[in-house]
Amino acid sequence: MIARRCLWILASLAVTAALVGLWQHAADARLVSPAFLPSPARAWIALIDGLQQGDLAFKLMSTVERMIYGWLLASLLGIVIGSIIGISRTARAYLVPTLEMIRPLPASAIIPVAISFFGLSEGMIIAVIGFGALWPMLLSTVHGFQAVEQRLYEVGRLLGLSAWEVIRKIALPSAMPDILAGMRIGLTVALILSVVGEMMASADGLGQWVLFAARAFRAADLYAGVVLLGVIGFLSATILGAVERYLLRWRVTP
Repeated sequence: MIARRCLWILASLAVTAALVGLWQHAADARLVSPAFLPSPARAWIALIDGLQQGDLAFKLMSTVERMIYGWLLASLLGIVIGSIIGISRTARAYLVPTLEMIRPLPASAIIPVAISFFGLSEGMIIAVIGFGALWPMLLSTVHGFQAVEQRLYEVGRLLGLSAWEVIRKIALPSAMPDILAGMRIGLTVALILSVVGEMMASADGLGQWVLFAARAFRAADLYAGVVLLGVIGFLSATILGAVERYLLRWRVTP
């Protein structure tokens, strides 16, 4: 198992190195103007300079903070509402039609509505993040609770468990894989909408950094910001994946 994981890591690093090599080759061959495609070295220097001498570190933390706040808000609402819908037929009858009408709306479509309520503020960005990241978690939670076998509920009742104990000890653990999968997708959506919200509100963050760099034709700064966003996405997915493996360690087979 350890040897196989090491091979996967080496293969992933090899793919990344190959992509960087292709990037370097395209920059050296000037397939695209250097004004639009800097070399990896230039992007790396811009990234280090921005972190050490500029305000890129502050913008990085601002983006991560908004992403986490919006994701936590979406997680709370998605899990609570999704569990109620998944367990209760009455709740499904009353809530699902309205939710199905709202769900197809793209998050970008509610930005004007959020601006009218919150202005160009932190609240607007977090509201947009929460709306967009809500649906993967809600749908996954509903699916997880609906997929619980009815025999497990019957066993719980035979054991004399209360309704809350049945949910906590039987339904929630059974639905947890779906809930965690939805949270991982929601985290990716939260990062994307953090950038979009920062661009719209011109708020300090990586979205603003990337937008201003593009407008000023600072290609190295632009790519440095994009690479940093990729690193955030990778690290957040890795951390949440580790948490998921820990919480679901009982499912792992030798």
